[in-house]
Amino acid sequence: MVEARSRGYFGIGAEGISKSANVGALLRTGHAFGAAFCFTIGTGWDSRAGRTADTADTPLHVPMWRYATVADLSLPRGCKLVGVERVEDAIDLPSFRHPLNAAYVLGPERAGLSAALLARCDHVVKIPTRFSLNLAVAGALVLYDRLLQHGRFAERPVGSLGPIEAPGPTGHGPPRFRRTIPDWLAPPDENAKKP
Repeated sequence: MVEARSRGYFGIGAEGISKSANVGALLRTGHAFGAAFCFTIGTGWDSRAGRTADTADTPLHVPMWRYATVADLSLPRGCKLVGVERVEDAIDLPSFRHPLNAAYVLGPERAGLSAALLARCDHVVKIPTRFSLNLAVAGALVLYDRLLQHGRFAERPVGSLGPIEAPGPTGHGPPRFRRTIPDWLAPPDENAKKP
């Protein structure tokens, strides 16, 4: 089985989650989709309790950062913070263009992301559902949408029974080789006179 690859990198995290199993499930979801890092903000996450849902033991394989407050949050340069929250002015997930390098952050089902964190987000997206979803389910939907957008997959057929064609060319063409070897790359001539 070939692992799906996508361009750029992403991290996933949660703010203010009280149930360690929910955080564990989110971490496992992020790890399954290829997260470059995971993080928590202001959570009382217990790694032992989180292992009941995170059977992959994600913090052993993916960097895990724990921040006490929103002010402490530090992301790599060029990484856009994307909040996932059901607020009126949020972008519907199916219409959102995912940044190449992003950190996605989710909050608790009832309270949502804090005002301080929403103010810090570069983008806020919402999953167009009737009500809030479980933390790991919401995270999985966002990461799956990212994979569809940044991954390299064949186009869907017009009908459900249509053939699935291989992905098109990348646009880079076949490799090009030099006809001559540049002087700086040529092996030393054994017969040349030494100074």
